[in-house]
Amino acid sequence: EGQIRGIQKMIEEKRYCVDIITQMHSVIGALYGVEDEIFRKHLDGCVVNALKGKSEREKQAKIDEIIELVARFRKTA
Repeated sequence: EGQIRGIQKMIEEKRYCVDIITQMHSVIGALYGVEDEIFRKHLDGCVVNALKGKSEREKQAKIDEIIELVARFRKTA
């Protein structure tokens, strides 16, 4: 949140565009880091538990969910 406010302030102060873009890239990198950690925890928890379970329907649902998520990531990269 603080970094976003910092970017807003940089824009208001009409700071150099390259500096603003650099700061934005820093925020994006931080978000990717959080995204990676949440995805890892989802795989280690929810997905592993579903795959260890007895329900074939639940297993397939989790596999489909991950495939869809990875496809969505690929489109935004």
